Amino acid sequence: MFESLTDKLQSVFDRLASKGKLTEGDVNTAMREVRLALLEADVNYKVVKEFVEKVKARAIGAEVMQSLTPAQTVVKIVHEELIELLGKPAPLNTSGQPPTVIMLVGLQGAGKTTMAAKLALRLRKNGQRPLLVAADIYRPAAIKQLEVLGKQVDVPVHSEGTSLPASTIAKNAIKLAREKAYTIVIIDTAGRLQIDDALMQELEQVRMVARPADILLVVDAMTGQEAVNVAEGFNTRVPLTGLVMTKIDGDARGGAALSVRQVTGVPIKFLGTGEKLADLEPFEPERLAGRILGMGDVLTLIERAQENISEADAMAMERKLTEGNFDFEDFLDQLKQIKKLGPLNDLLKMIPGVNRMAKELDPQLAQDGLKRTEAIINSMTLAERRNPDLLNASRRRRIAAGSGTTVQDVNTLVKQFRDMQKLMKQMGIMGNSKKKKQKGKQGKMPNMPARGMGEMLPSNFMDMFKN
Repeated sequence: MFESLTDKLQSVFDRLASKGKLTEGDVNTAMREVRLALLEADVNYKVVKEFVEKVKARAIGAEVMQSLTPAQTVVKIVHEELIELLGKPAPLNTSGQPPTVIMLVGLQGAGKTTMAAKLALRLRKNGQRPLLVAADIYRPAAIKQLEVLGKQVDVPVHSEGTSLPASTIAKNAIKLAREKAYTIVIIDTAGRLQIDDALMQELEQVRMVARPADILLVVDAMTGQEAVNVAEGFNTRVPLTGLVMTKIDGDARGGAALSVRQVTGVPIKFLGTGEKLADLEPFEPERLAGRILGMGDVLTLIERAQENISEADAMAMERKLTEGNFDFEDFLDQLKQIKKLGPLNDLLKMIPGVNRMAKELDPQLAQDGLKRTEAIINSMTLAERRNPDLLNASRRRRIAAGSGTTVQDVNTLVKQFRDMQKLMKQMGIMGNSKKKKQKGKQGKMPNMPARGMGEMLPSNFMDMFKN
């Protein structure tokens, strides 16, 4: 979503970096370009004006002018001000007496019903016992949709059709939750194509009966600045405790996410990052600011890996990498794990120093490249996977024929794998050396520099996903 904004900001910072020491004129020029980039990204004009003034005041001060790395200091200032703009993380209010009630509101088509299921899945994984409530009495299809989604995430759904008022359905659901010891009640309310008095009156009635701990407005990020207007409209009638931005993975300009908290004062609590029911992230300002500035988002990548890869598998792989015993069988396992984590382009963008390389990739070509690589490895015998030295000319011809590729494809993959093998071995040696030096400091390896990752990769790394 922020790709265009990220490109423009990186271009500004690259020009600053090429200048060495900065003058006030350099900073003024850069801030004009930053202002234009934010406005083009559909960020609210007042928000842009205030943001740029804050950054400019700090950037012209001694903090930058006396720095040995002024351009990097400007980036640091922009990063800090972006975090301030986005606001502090705001977790769900689940500290009260159960059942905790969460009420989802929003316009029709914003994705409330799907978001209810995503939220239920996340809470269930965190040890809660959620109950979904179908309170959209105007759309039978919404009730059916929630029931289907409830089965998919293994969460029960309370529904009473369309004949009873939404407030009565909510009241009955909360009574059921107390009886059956559900800890969370998630109410999916009705929406309209626009805000009207009838909708607001109904939401007010549900609120009076349910007394929710959280009222979350589900906002479609693709609507741009209209999302801010919608948030203000709902907040005046049904006091909101948080926002959920959906379709954050779309191709909209992203300005709403940067404006809505500042304009409304309502914190963003979750981001819908994809179509799958697991594609829901808690809003973390530091991470989003890092993505916007092209710094990657290693923490989110780690969390995805933890959700999809067992600790035992991770430890076993670390051992192999450290010992330099990484073979084609391990490589195939890693490709399968990568598929579980999401689209390849999205993953690469999260790695500092590699995120710019991701722009060179065509998503479809990348997927085709992964499939071709899998086909080649699957055409090898177990002995060949474990000992690539066995791959002589005749074996490579057989593998090419079996995988529907060419001998050149096989040769290229073997060369790329050799380069990766050397890199893994070097990293293993480096890791062991650093761990010895770190002895007595809790055994943790120091953080890798943000740019280091991209510089350490072999020159043909990206070709593995293009061939």
